[in-house]
Amino acid sequence: MNLKNVCAATLSFALLGSASAATCDMEIEGNDAMQFNKSSIEVPQSCKQFTVKLKHAGKLPKAAMGHNWVLTTAADMQAVATDGIAAGLDKNYIKAGDTRVIAHTPVVGGGESTSVTFDTNKLKADQSYAFFCSFPGHSALMKGTVKLTK
Repeated sequence: MNLKNVCAATLSFALLGSASAATCDMEIEGNDAMQFNKSSIEVPQSCKQFTVKLKHAGKLPKAAMGHNWVLTTAADMQAVATDGIAAGLDKNYIKAGDTRVIAHTPVVGGGESTSVTFDTNKLKADQSYAFFCSFPGHSALMKGTVKLTK
């Protein structure tokens, strides 16, 4: 086998291998119409950590139309959102020390981006999870499901 064939075989193997590898990150966008561009997220069990990149695709400042990404169990979502209102913008609308929050990003305004990485061992396959924006009033529209997949 000549060097050209070895390189081609190596490249083919690398491309095939990467196609089957788990994706351990994803990007989600929020906008000025209080919408996320995704309603569900699948987190592969094979990932030790998972990163969510949040992009605010709107133009309004964070004090007027800020967005964050918060992960809790589905059962805890509403209580976490309600408790977060009193925490205020400077605390990203997350109650200090709230153990119900699995992961969250800071609040960002139009044109800004942020991310959060969390250990996937915090998730269980038989549990229902929700993501949402905890800016006051946003969780009614800006929410979705998170599922741990094989």
